[in-house]
Amino acid sequence: MQNSKSLSELLARGGKRLSLLQTRAAERSKIVEQVRAALPARLAQSVVSAGLEGGRLTIGVVGAVWASRLRYSTDIIAKRVTKSLGKDVLTVRIRVVPPLP
Repeated sequence: MQNSKSLSELLARGGKRLSLLQTRAAERSKIVEQVRAALPARLAQSVVSAGLEGGRLTIGVVGAVWASRLRYSTDIIAKRVTKSLGKDVLTVRIRVVPPLP
């Protein structure tokens, strides 16, 4: 039988893939923070994910009503994220994502 390792041991050892995953997760967390900071509190609470790839900012929200409201703030969000991250946001895409269990 193979010697099993705990999750904390695997994370501590790291590796190239894990390092890339950790870097990407940290970047996405920073983007979510910037998106939320550009919004009123109630609307910011609806944002559950955000990512920036190739100039497209994709924002995940918990419901269609929040997605509709968020569409009115896309210009403000794009400017804020561009300024804070130093990366151009060319388009903003809003997606409804299933709520976390």
